[in-house]
Amino acid sequence: MAGSTPRIAVVVPCFRVRGQVLQVIGGIGLEVERIYAVDDFCPEQTGDLIEQQCADPRVRVLRHAENQGVGGATVTGYREALADGADIVVKIDGDGQTDPTLIPSLTRPLIAGDADYSKGNRFHDLTEVRAMPPLRILGNATASLLNKMVSGYWQVMDPTNGFTAIHRAALAALPLGKLDRGYFFASDMLFRLYTIRAVVCDVPMPSPRGAEQGNQRAGRVAGIFPFKCLRAMAKRIFYAYFLRDCNAGTLQLCLGLLFGGGGAAYGLASYIQSAATGVPITVVTVMLAGLSILAGIQFLLGALYYDVQSVPREALQAGDTAT
Repeated sequence: MAGSTPRIAVVVPCFRVRGQVLQVIGGIGLEVERIYAVDDFCPEQTGDLIEQQCADPRVRVLRHAENQGVGGATVTGYREALADGADIVVKIDGDGQTDPTLIPSLTRPLIAGDADYSKGNRFHDLTEVRAMPPLRILGNATASLLNKMVSGYWQVMDPTNGFTAIHRAALAALPLGKLDRGYFFASDMLFRLYTIRAVVCDVPMPSPRGAEQGNQRAGRVAGIFPFKCLRAMAKRIFYAYFLRDCNAGTLQLCLGLLFGGGGAAYGLASYIQSAATGVPITVVTVMLAGLSILAGIQFLLGALYYDVQSVPREALQAGDTAT
């Protein structure tokens, strides 16, 4: 986008946000060319409210015939923005938790060509972190660590942050039809971005208002997260280390599983045999099992280090000749 002004669009998913959405839209600056408010079959008729009371000519209301979730609403907005020729698409929730005046900060890394996808990070400022409830800090740290393993983006925090911006080069390469439609959407986005080798960066932002409500909502869907995370992580490892490439990380992962798993199985089998027969386990058996497990751990740590060093660093938009 060097030498030209990027066309920035904003997607606002709307579901039960009647009391806040007009303020959110009203706070979006003139750097934005188009605003897509997606009424996700909202029982509060948010789309009607926007059409009746919002005079901003940039706003276009999109409607779903049935509720699709925050991911489905965002994808609808993404598709419209792509069709209209947007260079950068920002997603901001309609519940007023995020300040729309932060959009220039969020889009700056994309405009500079340093990243394909940027996201807010509410845990950058230590002053604000100290003011947060300890349980919330622990929950986010746990979620962030899990998401690092799932997505492969070891440098990002606050994975569930819904304040994001994406460059059209990455957006056009994503399989939008496969993205999760529910609250796993933010995590699934990171996994999908890794599969296309997009560069992702964090942008510090203040902690949003109403975070407690968001935490309660997250608690209601926490039961489905472990399964989805495990499935996404398995896919990423298979794609990165077996399907698209076989490298040093592949070798270390295989050796780690072979030695670690073999040593654990051998030790367990020896223990069961000893318990059944009454014959004590020999020192040699213990040493063989222990050394095999230690070797497996060492190989797995090597695979982990390789994965951390393999974070995408060259932005996709660098090869987007259309910008």
